[in-house]
Amino acid sequence: MAFTGVAAGMVAMPGADFAVVVRHALDSRRAGVAAAVGVAGGLLVHTALAVAGLAAVLVAVPALFGAVQLLGGVYLLYLGVGALAAAVRRRGTPGDAATAPADSPAARPATAGRSLRQGFLTNALNPKAPVLFLSLLPQFVPAGEPALPRTLLLATMVVAMALVWFPAVALLVDRLGSWLRRPRVTRALEAVTGALLTTLGGILLVEVVLA
Repeated sequence: MAFTGVAAGMVAMPGADFAVVVRHALDSRRAGVAAAVGVAGGLLVHTALAVAGLAAVLVAVPALFGAVQLLGGVYLLYLGVGALAAAVRRRGTPGDAATAPADSPAARPATAGRSLRQGFLTNALNPKAPVLFLSLLPQFVPAGEPALPRTLLLATMVVAMALVWFPAVALLVDRLGSWLRRPRVTRALEAVTGALLTTLGGILLVEVVLA
């Protein structure tokens, strides 16, 4: 029960994953759910690394950890700048995406494959996730019990929670779509998610430079 509460808080905490799912859900329900499944897939990678003990190698080799951190920071900056640019484009466009020309960026919703890929990479390239799992999972393995079966169970619980939480977020955003897709609201959401992703990416890059 204690682990369930900790894991639920960890999964539901707003961050890059949340921002990416919301942004894709604004395009369509399918894109939002695909991004949510991609995030869960990234969590599956991290939990598998922690269970296998490979996360310990990542922590023990500073150069490897720094490389992953650099990639993650650059990718989040890429997504953040893209969201900010979309907000600027919408600001200069009278009306919403439905009134935009058919070949304009605003009129081309993200495909499910692209959304899945962005959700996966956003989570998988988070260098702090394997460290978190590596430090968290062993705390909930009772003394004297085999570590592998218990960590597998705990890791499965985390992924299952992500598969419930993030698609629920995507469906809620889609449910509120008629309001959220109003031009001003969409611009605000694009700007907020872009600022969040850019800030998180910048923090990762600064940590690499200062390390």
